[in-house]
Amino acid sequence: MTTVREIMSQDLVAVEPSVTMMGAVEAMSVNHAGSVLVLEDGALIGIFTERDVLRALHQPGNADAVRVSPVRSWMTSDPDTIGAEASVGEALDHMLTGGFRHLPVTERGVVVGVVSMRDLARSLAKPDQQTRNG
Repeated sequence: MTTVREIMSQDLVAVEPSVTMMGAVEAMSVNHAGSVLVLEDGALIGIFTERDVLRALHQPGNADAVRVSPVRSWMTSDPDTIGAEASVGEALDHMLTGGFRHLPVTERGVVVGVVSMRDLARSLAKPDQQTRNG
């Protein structure tokens, strides 16, 4: 059984809640990530994803004001998490049920990684496809 720990990204891309939405987008872009964790004093308080960017920019009003608003205004607060020892199947079920593409991974209440739908798909791909696409 493959665990989330084996496939998750341990390179945490994180911002403070006061960072502007554009600052969060820049962190995502520079790190080639589809989400950033929002940490306050080291504790996970939210997640900000590509979907949040689209939702924010779709709001009626001044797009420039939205771009400089704090990420706290647009993040998903208190996001679901999964344990590092959960199986890939459990993570997939959790993400499909919740409609997420990124899921913070915790161990003893501390964020230790992020698992994405892409990570899960790669881990479930046939071994010969992984070799070809490696």
